Amino acid sequence: MRTEAGHSSKPLWGFGDLVSAAGGTPDGAPVHDLRGFSIDSRAIAPGDVFIALKDKRDGHDFVSAAFAAGAAAAIVEAGYRRKAGDGALVRVPDTLDALRSIGSAARARLSPDARVIAVTGSSGKTTTKDLLRTALANLGATHAAEKSFNNHWGVPLTLARMPADTRYAVIEIGMNHSGEITPLTRLVRPHVAVVLNVLPAHLGNFNSEDEIAEAKAEIFQGLEPGGVAIINRDSKHYALLRARAETSGASILTFGGEDADARLKSCGGPAGGGAGQEVLAELPASGGIDYELALSGRHIAENSVAALLAIEAAGGDVRQAASALSRVKPSRGRGERTTLGVPGGSILIIDESYNANPASMAAAIRTAGQIRAQASGRLILALGEMLELGAEAEALHRGLSAEIDAAGVDLVFACGPNMGALFRTLPEGRRGHWADKSDGLSSPLLAALKPGDIVMVKGSNASGMATLVAALKERHTALENRV
Repeated sequence: MRTEAGHSSKPLWGFGDLVSAAGGTPDGAPVHDLRGFSIDSRAIAPGDVFIALKDKRDGHDFVSAAFAAGAAAAIVEAGYRRKAGDGALVRVPDTLDALRSIGSAARARLSPDARVIAVTGSSGKTTTKDLLRTALANLGATHAAEKSFNNHWGVPLTLARMPADTRYAVIEIGMNHSGEITPLTRLVRPHVAVVLNVLPAHLGNFNSEDEIAEAKAEIFQGLEPGGVAIINRDSKHYALLRARAETSGASILTFGGEDADARLKSCGGPAGGGAGQEVLAELPASGGIDYELALSGRHIAENSVAALLAIEAAGGDVRQAASALSRVKPSRGRGERTTLGVPGGSILIIDESYNANPASMAAAIRTAGQIRAQASGRLILALGEMLELGAEAEALHRGLSAEIDAAGVDLVFACGPNMGALFRTLPEGRRGHWADKSDGLSSPLLAALKPGDIVMVKGSNASGMATLVAALKERHTALENRV
């Protein structure tokens, strides 16, 4: 499998082709082959082209550091002043525009036989992208971002890193506001576009969920002629999404329950109570198919059906692709599980700290409850704020109490004002500790833990719950060494 982070044995771009694609002017010539792209001077690999974007910091301040780290060339604005040690430069009017142009050229140079799949949704985009990446790699040369590169620079960067001989490309597309997906999907030009779901994420930037659905439906505007739109049949926004897909001239396939083209028939934990689940699905062309996932949760199983439907729509061998899905492991912040030694036993940490919205939070709580059902210890939740929910934020946080009750949660530790509203709705016996910020949970949570406990940590990325996971690992790794 090739990813956007990995370098092929062949050059990714010729320098002349790159200059032309960027719409720039060459200043010098590289002494090494061009093998990748980076926008972070700290992550340069030998042969990378450094792109000096202007964002929170100006990338032009780090051009020399990129060359010192092994960059083969750099894309800079026309007025950049060369410094001692700088190598080959490509001077352009605007570096972000140049990155978009390179991404467009990378997409254009793919073989007519190549197939591009784009994925969006309020939740599950990155995991579904990872499922597709692994499954399609069983069928041919596959390219996808290693990380969640789904925004205005992440999408063109993923395309720029795409080798010309790619057979399958998987591109994740995200948004925070209306109008953001349209230019990205037109850059990607997918043959298959998947909308996993429409949920109250980023609701603070929209007036309603219908507006979120309209924004997600923008992905269909970039579909190639004869392209396929894949929609969640069980979504309450299905009719709107279908209408927008039809307007784009797409063929439409659905996934979900009994009324869908591709159906999830069953899913459940593997024999012996281990991690993951066994899934039975039925697809329109491939028929019944059973496969294993290393990831737990019905929502993951549903998204895996969407992934297989996308592969079928792209002309791939679904059975051969599905056989690889058991290799997709939970990643840091997205369900990664770590067992840590503590005096007298061990604890299980479920790290869901990368992001959160009401639906993904509810799904994570349900999945944690299923994991707890196979064990004997307590289930403890450490919950951070779900952000960008607007006027409904407090009510959406309080609404999680039903999921907490159904999962049989023993203790809840929470931080932030809206999580405080949830915390106050819980019975006294379930209240672990509330703090204004995540760092206020560390000491109370560490003090409360007992051998056998299962701890699920989740919150929006900006709520800082990843630091709590790090504190747990640091403390209990040290204790383990003393046992």
